[in-house]
Amino acid sequence: MEPAPAIGIRDLKKVYGAKAAVDGLNLVVPRGSFFGFLGPNGAGKSTTIRMLTGLVTPTSGEIEVLGLPMREAGLEIKRRIGLVPEESLLFDRLTGREFLEFAGRMYGLSRAVAGRRAQDLLALFELAEQPRKLVGEYSKGMRKRLAMAAALIHQPELFLLDEPFEGVDAVGARLMKDILLDRVRQGCTVFLTSHVLEVVERLCDRVAIIHEGRIVREGAMSDLRAGSETLEDVFVRVVGAERAFDRLEWL
Repeated sequence: MEPAPAIGIRDLKKVYGAKAAVDGLNLVVPRGSFFGFLGPNGAGKSTTIRMLTGLVTPTSGEIEVLGLPMREAGLEIKRRIGLVPEESLLFDRLTGREFLEFAGRMYGLSRAVAGRRAQDLLALFELAEQPRKLVGEYSKGMRKRLAMAAALIHQPELFLLDEPFEGVDAVGARLMKDILLDRVRQGCTVFLTSHVLEVVERLCDRVAIIHEGRIVREGAMSDLRAGSETLEDVFVRVVGAERAFDRLEWL
């Protein structure tokens, strides 16, 4: 019997006031895929991820994550996913190791296992050289790497990543990409949002494009592009943003 998809979304809607941030979304994310979830600013990407993590309750519709219904099994789903939000919500008065140990304990790891994995992850992400440095003193790139480490510590089956490479230097971003690709090779699923379409094009095997709360294009990366088109060409075309810029007289 084929396993349930990593994510199954049916008729999902989230309304704020008179505006639908997500408007009748239907989406299936296969297990073991590196899935890119793209859209212009305000399209509904972050709202969708917040609903997938249980942080936001849908107005209507159904969500299943790893075969479990969000309404009935939200806590179990949270145990099995790793999250890197767009804004890294970390505890600034802890050291990096203390934060990772805390994250591991929250996911049910023993103190000894959380400590060992925290130390391993700090070394992997090149954050171990200043062990007494507080998270509040970290640069933006260091915070993103720490957030990624915290998302890995409990060996989740599904990663939800909202702009994970923003503010990360080229070396740190390459490391993060290599780790995620390895996780996919090991059977995990990655659900990624990013405005850097070249990154999505290199990493993802499937893509969905959301615009004004609805999916406007979805499929395998190889099927989305026609001829010599890049992913950027497809994206601009399907969201209706193609236009020639008007050159300024003085520029």
